[in-house]
Amino acid sequence: MIRRRATTLLILAIALLVIPGATYASYLIPMDLSQTDHLKSYGVAYWAIEKGYRVEWFLNYRGGSFHILDGGADVETECRYRGVLVEATGGAALMHIYRAIEEENMEVVLLEKAPAVALYAPDADVQPWDDAVMLVLDYAEIPYTIIWDKDVQSGELGKYDWVHLHHEDFTGQYGKFYGNYRNADWYKERKANFERLATEQGFESVSEHKKATARAIKEYIRRGGFVFAMCSATDSFDIALAATGVDIVGVPFDETPVAPDCQDRLDYSRCLAFEHFTLFTNPSTYEFSDIDMTDEVKSRPQETDYFTLFEFAAKYDPVPTMLTQCHVNVVKGFMGQTTSFRRSLVKRHIRVLGDYPGRDEVKYIHGGFGRGTFTFMGGHDPEDYRHMVGDPPTILSMHRNSPGFRLILNNVLFPAAKKKERKT
Repeated sequence: MIRRRATTLLILAIALLVIPGATYASYLIPMDLSQTDHLKSYGVAYWAIEKGYRVEWFLNYRGGSFHILDGGADVETECRYRGVLVEATGGAALMHIYRAIEEENMEVVLLEKAPAVALYAPDADVQPWDDAVMLVLDYAEIPYTIIWDKDVQSGELGKYDWVHLHHEDFTGQYGKFYGNYRNADWYKERKANFERLATEQGFESVSEHKKATARAIKEYIRRGGFVFAMCSATDSFDIALAATGVDIVGVPFDETPVAPDCQDRLDYSRCLAFEHFTLFTNPSTYEFSDIDMTDEVKSRPQETDYFTLFEFAAKYDPVPTMLTQCHVNVVKGFMGQTTSFRRSLVKRHIRVLGDYPGRDEVKYIHGGFGRGTFTFMGGHDPEDYRHMVGDPPTILSMHRNSPGFRLILNNVLFPAAKKKERKT
């Protein structure tokens, strides 16, 4: 379907050359190294979709450029206002672009609907860290709504096309900060808030409350939702699903001991991405399981920490191609509570989008479940290598061309693609 559209548009471009007096407003937002602000470019694309302009994503063409048709002078004005490089195109230039896309590993994807975006994150909660997705959505000027457990479990997810899972602990262990921060005021306040919310919704513990939230999100995906998660919201999500009906948290969290046979009772078939992992049940251990490879990452110099993006066949694999659009194919790594995933514990059908060649370590994965999809990325902040509790948020105006933040925004625009082009 996509290839047929590219051929049709090539014919249109040729026609414009021979129709006397024809005018055609066409703007290209290049996403290669020439772009002045890659992150705000996504915001311009989102704005143009909302305006009703025809927006195409030129996969693999100049770093995954955006093409806006039928727009007026307001496109150039908006780009100038946001500091985004834009090029007027059309006629022979446009014909050349479509021909190149037809002949090479490139593709045209129509972005037809501005996705309704939700961030699963505490609203009035006290927490001494920021969220990379919230930061980049604010910077790119893409609107979103904050939702929390009550919204998820009351069916509100159906209102949104794309949901980001904040750096959450779905096992109900308060992020496993007990060992270092149990006496900190912010930790005590978070614990009290979580316990109050669990009680209000009729759960005996925060652990059972969070596991119910994880199951509701999984059902949202099954029905056609798109979910993107980073850091601890990735592995703790699957652990919570596997531990349905099993007590895997210790006395400090739910006043009951861990079930002695909890490891043997895990049901990996419930998980989306991981299997055969081993739990770390010590309350003072800042780790959920052996899925994460943070300790291994700590053992190597920061200057050598880079992961590689896979290159996919754009015409036959448009979804992973969309998710890996970037102006570089090697991206600097970044740490988090969950930094990267042990390759041997990733289910075989999961698509690896970015990894560390030659290592049992992957950074960026994607999979489908039911009618929807999920994408997991390890790490906390692409431009803050070791983001610590209490550190200030990253100033994105200093990182306008960040490859790591681009990967996040690929996921935000992914649901905008025409439905029949979504293949997993």
